[in-house]
Amino acid sequence: MKASKSWWSLLKKGHFSFEGVVCGAKMKQLPFMGVVCTVMLFIVYRTTNYQYKQTEMESKLHPFYTLKDRGMASSLNILPRGMIEPRSDLELKPLWTTGSSKSEVNVGSSHNLLAMPVGIKQKKNVDTIVQKFLSENFTVILFHYDGNVNGWWDLEWSKEAIHIVAHNQTKWWFAKRFLHPAVVSVYDYIFLWDEDLGVENFHPGRYLEIVRSEGLEISQPALDPNSTGIHHRITIRNRMHKFHRRVYDVRGSVKCSDDSEGPPCTGFVEGMAPVFSKSAWDCAWHLIQNDLVHGWGMDMKLGYCAQGDRTKKVGVVDSEYIVHQSIQTLGGASAKKGSSPQKYVKKHGVDVRLEIRRQSTTELQIFKERWERAIKEDKNWVDPFSASRRRKQRRSRSHSRRHKLKV
Repeated sequence: MKASKSWWSLLKKGHFSFEGVVCGAKMKQLPFMGVVCTVMLFIVYRTTNYQYKQTEMESKLHPFYTLKDRGMASSLNILPRGMIEPRSDLELKPLWTTGSSKSEVNVGSSHNLLAMPVGIKQKKNVDTIVQKFLSENFTVILFHYDGNVNGWWDLEWSKEAIHIVAHNQTKWWFAKRFLHPAVVSVYDYIFLWDEDLGVENFHPGRYLEIVRSEGLEISQPALDPNSTGIHHRITIRNRMHKFHRRVYDVRGSVKCSDDSEGPPCTGFVEGMAPVFSKSAWDCAWHLIQNDLVHGWGMDMKLGYCAQGDRTKKVGVVDSEYIVHQSIQTLGGASAKKGSSPQKYVKKHGVDVRLEIRRQSTTELQIFKERWERAIKEDKNWVDPFSASRRRKQRRSRSHSRRHKLKV
């Protein structure tokens, strides 16, 4: 009690000592309560600043969901919060509901999506693909790059599908504009496939069972070895496995071994038949560059969207495999790879296929440069795979030194 009284008397007199420093009347400008207020203000400032940084980061990653984007804050603030619906889907809705149909709403509704760019010349093959997916209750959206929609109405399932038309546009152009994560968030998996795939040995239901059980966020069905236009060995079917995550190959220009930690040896799928989980697509959609319509270079970076270790979360399913026919139709009539140049479509003396190839190569270079520039400009970004690469390199150097000492 005496100690507390003496402390209080010192405060009343304006004299007290702290760590050997005597403070007296000169400290009247900074009383004890002033110090407390200063500390509290500092805490409030740090908390507010942290919240601001978090909001700023979220607005960059998810601009669709933020109210600040493009001046939407003021317009949306007018609405009651409970009436703001940020998501949608691609499910067809009836113009009206009867008493019986009301009870059927959402019963058996699809939770997976098949999206394909299609042309009328591949109608028969597309019909085969779509029927397999509809039997598993998929929602189907077709991107008509040749402008011909009327030629599809005789198919029984056609009115159940979504049809979008834009002449001579690519799969990635359509995906960027019509498959926004907020629009497809209801679907567990998004199949973004080409139209020239043979599916005789593929079953969507069994495929998804494997993908779910193995935790694959990004995947593709393996390619039959007899497929046309195989570019990467990792995509070829392995008859001895149900699925695989990496390939071993020491013969090519790129050596693939247990030490390999990235594409095209592991963590890789190709662009003709990728399958994305909902979370992976949220990331992959942002990776699609709005102005680079051919999508070249994206396959090497998709592993960053795998929601974790790409060597574990990305895989190729062998037991459910497809045949890639590699039929090139965009920009002209159908032409299989390997056919003679004279058969390529020419308009006004221009080799359309050659020009598309040149444009794709140009876009690949732009994509690579843009990636490198983005890394340099974003000082806060940390490559999630760089640490493991450095560890591998250190182990490799250590092994080399030990080998030299033995010699």
